[in-house]
Amino acid sequence: METLEEKSNLLALQADNNMEQPFTVSSLRKLVAIPDHTDISVSPEERVRALSKLGSNVSINEEITPRRYFRSGVEMERMASVYLQEGNLENAFVFYNKFITLFVEKLPSHRDYHQCAVPEKQDIIKKLKEVAFPRTDELKRDLLKKYNLEYQEYMQHKNKCKTEFLKKLEHQKLIEAEKKRIAHMRQQQLESEQFQFFEDQLKKQELARDQRIKESVAMSEQIDGSMLSCISVPENSSLSAALLEKKERSGTSGCAGHPPPVEQILKPAATLSAVQTQLAEALRGVILPRDLCHKFLLLAEANTTHNEFTITHVIVPKQTAGPDYCDMENVEELFGIQDQYDLLTLGWIHTHPTQTAFLSSVDLHTHCSYQLMLPEAIAIVCSPKHNDTGIFRLTNAGMLEVSACKKKGFHPHTKDPRLFNPCTHVVGKDIKIIVLDLR
Repeated sequence: METLEEKSNLLALQADNNMEQPFTVSSLRKLVAIPDHTDISVSPEERVRALSKLGSNVSINEEITPRRYFRSGVEMERMASVYLQEGNLENAFVFYNKFITLFVEKLPSHRDYHQCAVPEKQDIIKKLKEVAFPRTDELKRDLLKKYNLEYQEYMQHKNKCKTEFLKKLEHQKLIEAEKKRIAHMRQQQLESEQFQFFEDQLKKQELARDQRIKESVAMSEQIDGSMLSCISVPENSSLSAALLEKKERSGTSGCAGHPPPVEQILKPAATLSAVQTQLAEALRGVILPRDLCHKFLLLAEANTTHNEFTITHVIVPKQTAGPDYCDMENVEELFGIQDQYDLLTLGWIHTHPTQTAFLSSVDLHTHCSYQLMLPEAIAIVCSPKHNDTGIFRLTNAGMLEVSACKKKGFHPHTKDPRLFNPCTHVVGKDIKIIVLDLR
């Protein structure tokens, strides 16, 4: 099967100065950015509708001749065919839809459509009936089948994630319940130990009170039995001292009848043993070889989409030129070369012999037609006098203003906002280039 790398793509040209040279590209990857259809969470039908909407996003400019559109249609159908061969169903579907929209809905309203008689017109009509319509229907069925499988896988994954989440949530609830149960047990134990502490204190107080009563009774009996003899005992005798000491002890022990201090009652009891609960699962380490990704990319390179064009040809058509213009001649020969090498148009290149590198008003109009056909189209401007080269494309504001402008020749345009900018999607590489000079 022939791949896109084996093809090349042309750039047809026009310029406002000394010389212009179209160039071509051969390596084409994901040309169309499709943000909606990639969302696998939407239904397959919605994804296909998003692609259809993208394919119907086609506009025409009546300042561009129908012939240019017919020529672009030939390239558009060719690109769609290449995408289909490569298995890129989405881009093939988009380009066939663009092809159908352009030639069935949009171009017939062009003011010069019915007066346009070119060989490509009959070929386009034939391609519509025999290729574009049947392939679009087939692609739609294939895409729906593909998206249905992806949607089922997505729903299975979603349900699995939901189940795992519910399990995790339930596990978390169990952990929380266990924490509450342990906390409740701890509180009960603390209350039990505190109650036991108070009971012990009360028992101690009762024992101390009973002891004091017994000592008081014993002291009373001893004093009553020795009252008469006490009168004859000398004041400094050892018996007198012993009685006074015992009385003092008895008076002091009476303090035990008072309740113990608050600080003593509230003193914590023996601490409980710690309760440890494992709340998180420990993860073991994973060792990743440093060159794993590099080796994988080497293996996958053959199947990796690079999303780029590679310029392979520069074609210099027959032309007439003056100080401030350059027009192509014999475009049929240019188209013939394009078909011979199976080339796709990407942009144009020309010189500014005396000026710097920029896009004049004529350049803006010239390049607008290229960028309408292909958003990646570029304009290269060479300024030999100033030894400068610029690679430009129109901004969104530039496309809106220039496509609506009906003026011819050199004329002023808006400077703010900018209508063109240097390209940021172009990268220079050391590769071979084929130059075809048709002059």
